[in-house]
Amino acid sequence: MDKFTTITGVAAPMPLVNVDTDMIIPKQFLKTIKRTGLGVNLFDEMRYDQQGNEIPDFVLNQPAYREAQILVAGDNFGCGSSREHAPWALLDFGIRCVIAPSFADIFFNNCFKNGILPIVLPQDQVDVLMADAKKGANARMTVDLEAQTVTTSDGQSFGFEVDPFKKHCLLNGLDDIGLTLEQVSAIDAFEAKASAQRPWV
Repeated sequence: MDKFTTITGVAAPMPLVNVDTDMIIPKQFLKTIKRTGLGVNLFDEMRYDQQGNEIPDFVLNQPAYREAQILVAGDNFGCGSSREHAPWALLDFGIRCVIAPSFADIFFNNCFKNGILPIVLPQDQVDVLMADAKKGANARMTVDLEAQTVTTSDGQSFGFEVDPFKKHCLLNGLDDIGLTLEQVSAIDAFEAKASAQRPWV
């Protein structure tokens, strides 16, 4: 998992509430167990018409937001079924941070496990960030995980809370496997001791 320290990039505005995981990545794309290749189908039913053509009005189809790294969203983002493909699709598109007034719990935790930083801020602060994101490609937002701040293109800064353990994992690029590998010396020592004490096992 890639480390998350500081990113400065374009933020895409998506002022929709109750964006569920089926909207993020529709069910027909859940057959794969690969974490890559899903970005092209991110928000598929909002991005494409029935013939597979891009819908020009959708935010991520607009030239200013095609390489967005930050998504500023509405309340209750990531609700619905608990599909890990949702953060996979966001990450594969290039989204490293989602900012919203609230998230569904399972989606929120899945983001941290896949290298995405979900940030919860009060609605009035999200409104400021949404307005900044609507300025387009020339307005670049900065998210600093170490300092726990989000800064707009004109220098207005907001602090956010993050669980210390989840922060440690993101800063060091540690998913569940990575966390286990941090303890490999202790695991090897335990296995060696267990083998010596019970050689018949």
